[in-house]
Amino acid sequence: MAFAGVVSGFVTLFAGMLAGCKQAAPPTPLSALNAQQARGHGVFQAHCSQCHNDRVNEPLHGPALLGVFKKPALPSGAPANDERVTNTIVNGHNLMPALGDSVDSADRDDLLAYLHTL
Repeated sequence: MAFAGVVSGFVTLFAGMLAGCKQAAPPTPLSALNAQQARGHGVFQAHCSQCHNDRVNEPLHGPALLGVFKKPALPSGAPANDERVTNTIVNGHNLMPALGDSVDSADRDDLLAYLHTL
């Protein structure tokens, strides 16, 4: 009987681990964002929300950005890091237009801070 309990516990633990792999952690609530992240949310709304969802994992015209920095790679296959995301924002990629100088460096930093909360 003790063996059956151990096996049952292991199966429950393993199933929980598998379920956890499928679901990303929820984004930070908007009410809990710091000042920089809140400014970044505003930048996202102004420049990104037309094509990307941020708080749900459903594609819009472009891929959803929920958990973008929690994944090992971007949809393009590039590493999911600040440098590559900034490069994509500035220079565009495939169907994504380049934002170039339309978003200044402070706004880009704020946007990155917000994207890290997703």
